[in-house]
Amino acid sequence: MTQLRVGLIGAGGIAGVHIAGWQQLGAQVSVYSRSGAVHLVQEYGVAEVDSLDALLAASDLVSILTPTTTHHHYAMAAIAAGKDVMCEKPLAESVTRAAEIVNAAQAAGVRLFPAHVVRFFPEYVQAKERLDQGLFGAAQVVRLSRASAAPAAGSWFFNEGLAGGIVRDQMIHDLDQARWLAGEVVQVEALQDPRTVNGVVPRPVTAKVFLTHESGAVSLLQGEWGPDSMPFHTSIAVEGDAGMWRFPLPVAAADDGAAEDTVGGQLPVQSPADSPYTLQIAEFAAALATGSPSRVSPLDGVMAVALAEAAYASIASGEPVEFSAAEVAGLLAH
Repeated sequence: MTQLRVGLIGAGGIAGVHIAGWQQLGAQVSVYSRSGAVHLVQEYGVAEVDSLDALLAASDLVSILTPTTTHHHYAMAAIAAGKDVMCEKPLAESVTRAAEIVNAAQAAGVRLFPAHVVRFFPEYVQAKERLDQGLFGAAQVVRLSRASAAPAAGSWFFNEGLAGGIVRDQMIHDLDQARWLAGEVVQVEALQDPRTVNGVVPRPVTAKVFLTHESGAVSLLQGEWGPDSMPFHTSIAVEGDAGMWRFPLPVAAADDGAAEDTVGGQLPVQSPADSPYTLQIAEFAAALATGSPSRVSPLDGVMAVALAEAAYASIASGEPVEFSAAEVAGLLAH
């Protein structure tokens, strides 16, 4: 079997879990980063290349781990070079740009895998399986929360003009989850506290998004970028007309006896072998090898961006926003 060559673009905090996942599968990994990747070379033994062209030449699949506004550029370059693409969420900074990536990949005959990793966390998989098996009856209420230490002050994450913001970056995981669990959405209502000022999101910040689904179910989402001491934690609860299931996920603290001023985190603690990131990568690799679909489709990536856009429109107007899944799907070539 030919060894898969994977090229990573970006060397930020998420790069390590992606590298560990690909190495678990025996892939050959190269990294290109405009800011350098010496720390990844030293820690993981990957190869560093000095240009995008060199990375494309050395790769069969390109994995994009850079800030959101660069996703479109790098994805289109990889697709033009005939490479399959895996892209961290959100797929792009706007639904229009996300659809352009999907349509380009389809036209070029390459695979596109939006990286919505929460679909691979076991607790969320259990919720989906139990709903599909009818163990709760029809879904009526889905509650999802996600909180972590805020990204570094002054970073692009807080600049909504650079596709930052808590809804687009952090809560997009749960926007995708709500749609996965309860189906297509017809209305989005959202609020943020404190509100964005001159395009800059305050730090810390919380946001809430309320989704109404075609089925009549509702999803209640809450996100928080908290103080530096806040550990990563999430929760999920599903209520149906025949039962309910609640799962508070374990808090990922660095030290059980940590003091309040201990630095928190933005990612859950996982070992490479059983990490959801590795499970995601393994499924994408299998889909690539066999031509089979993945549980995360290109449409899923576009729809999550569209829901985030609708949430921001609601925050700006202070009113609910009608949402048409059919209109979003209509942006894609068929």
